[in-house]
Amino acid sequence: MRSFKDYESMAMLDLPEAERAGLIERFDEIVSGFAALDNFDTDGALPLVSVLNVQNVLREDVAVKLFSRDEVLENAPEKHDGYFQVPAAID
Repeated sequence: MRSFKDYESMAMLDLPEAERAGLIERFDEIVSGFAALDNFDTDGALPLVSVLNVQNVLREDVAVKLFSRDEVLENAPEKHDGYFQVPAAID
């Protein structure tokens, strides 16, 4: 297991000893708070995707052809072989 000093160096921090001690204490409190979750019985609990009680509020994903290729390219400033022609992004 890594020490606080390891994480401090990975984050490129150089904290004074007093500040480091305070942060270590706060991080220990956070870790113990999460450790308390181990006491809960979650057997049989289903994964929760949303806290809202809604069912599939999205529309059906149905492909619909709205325009033909010619209609789409009709107002294109430049086109080539049925595609939009744009300036090169890389030289």
